Amino acid sequence: MSKYREEILRIVDMRGTVTVNEMSRLLGVSGQTIRRVTRPMAEADELSKVHGALVSKKTASDPPFLSRMNVNRDAKVAIAREVARIVQDGDSLAIDTGSTSAFVAQALRARHRLTVVTNSAFVASTLAMIPGNNVSMAGTQLRDHDGAAFDRSTFEVIERMQVDYVVLSASLVDPRKGFLVHEQCEVDVATAMLGHASRAIMAVDHSKFSVQSRKPALRQPALKPGDYLVTDRPLPDTFAGAFPDLTLKIAG
Repeated sequence: MSKYREEILRIVDMRGTVTVNEMSRLLGVSGQTIRRVTRPMAEADELSKVHGALVSKKTASDPPFLSRMNVNRDAKVAIAREVARIVQDGDSLAIDTGSTSAFVAQALRARHRLTVVTNSAFVASTLAMIPGNNVSMAGTQLRDHDGAAFDRSTFEVIERMQVDYVVLSASLVDPRKGFLVHEQCEVDVATAMLGHASRAIMAVDHSKFSVQSRKPALRQPALKPGDYLVTDRPLPDTFAGAFPDLTLKIAG
């Protein structure tokens, strides 16, 4: 058994998809080594290999966070890249716990000297080991289904910060009510982060602008004029004029 097999499987299952180049950087070995090690893994159906990427074989019965990362993956990757164009080397930012935010964290690995505060264990682990980054985990008690923290220490850490950007997500977008989520704790963290950030980036894929069977009822705090709305498709006609004060970015 290759000494890299278990580590490759752990990383792929945690992230959902990892390119061969990214995996070679994470493990400090050549891309050729990654391809050689993963060939029998793919033959054994432990993972899939698609266009230079390694894809998890985890199913929808696995933790919900990993399942959500596999939904509208291409859209979330495009949005993440657009966010990474907004954020510059040396910036400071807070990042929430959504699956889109997880992709944003992966895209931000291309940036340098970032100061990051997050209540997501996934986001923290993705950015913490980049040389020059300064990453703070807000919270100590992590939820079992997404590795997010919402305990008292989460808010204590957030209250001590002041950042350039806060990256937020939503479960649904309504033309009248704005950005909606399912849980009050998500609203509370978003409110706290917004209060200590100069500018917000709301990152939501096109599916969030459609009617859903399980409709969230809680409003995220209102964004300020000039804050960013980053999505992957032009807004539906029903949203014409819904966010006139936001800077709209359509990810290509």
